[in-house]
Amino acid sequence: MTSICGSRLAGDGVLADAIASKLGSYREASHCPPNFEIKKNRMRTLTIEPLSKEAFAPFGDVIETDGSAHFMINNGSTQRFHRLATVQTATPDDQAIISIFRANALEMPLTVRMLERHPLGSQAFIPLLGNPFLIVVAPLGDAPVSGLVRAFVSNGRQGINYHRGVWHHPVLTIEKRDDFLVVDRSGSGNNCDEHFFKEDEYLILAPHQ
Repeated sequence: MTSICGSRLAGDGVLADAIASKLGSYREASHCPPNFEIKKNRMRTLTIEPLSKEAFAPFGDVIETDGSAHFMINNGSTQRFHRLATVQTATPDDQAIISIFRANALEMPLTVRMLERHPLGSQAFIPLLGNPFLIVVAPLGDAPVSGLVRAFVSNGRQGINYHRGVWHHPVLTIEKRDDFLVVDRSGSGNNCDEHFFKEDEYLILAPHQ
């Protein structure tokens, strides 16, 4: 088993340790080819940033109560954290829909080979079980630029809303299985583009050790 060297998690060391612990069993189960270490050394290892509204603003919205405006409803018994994100669609015939995604964890370290985007609508992920999860994104454009890809980690109480057309990796759970409430767009037309990087553009996503 190839060890994970050089990976970093910026910010909260406790959160970093928790992620590393969750992923330890997956790393032990991984089987890397003999030349993986050589290829990996040529790849950029993504710094995993704590998710914040300011840092994530170029890509979408962070859905959280901390620091968000609210007002009282239901005769003062409920706080409403209002309009934390908006659903973007392409045509008046489109509908906003609510789904649940049940995601399985991928083996770590993960080689990021591709990203996808939804050109006709936004897509929100809200964790239902309170578990941290990983997010990999790139700015708007005809194709994602490998050198501009960034990675974030939610603390498990934060959801995210990808803006229409933002490049992102498919859902990345840390638990072996996790559930997400997903709010996105239903309608006609192709709403999923995929971009596959050249091998020399691959990126490494790995937890802090």
